[in-house]
Amino acid sequence: MPRKISDLIRDLQRAGFVNRGGKGDHRNFVHPNVTKPITISGKEGDDAKHYQEKAIRLAIEEAKR
Repeated sequence: MPRKISDLIRDLQRAGFVNRGGKGDHRNFVHPNVTKPITISGKEGDDAKHYQEKAIRLAIEEAKR
């Protein structure tokens, strides 16, 4: 069963990412140790896509370095 968008947002916030806003259902998260902002699209109750989960996982790994 896929995770929800709200789960991905929670993971990013726990890793120290900050939501800098977005347009519509898009949210941009930034972290001082990550070069590119991470964009998540969709409503919080929607199922996360596989590519979104992968992008979040890679960004959190990069933030730990």
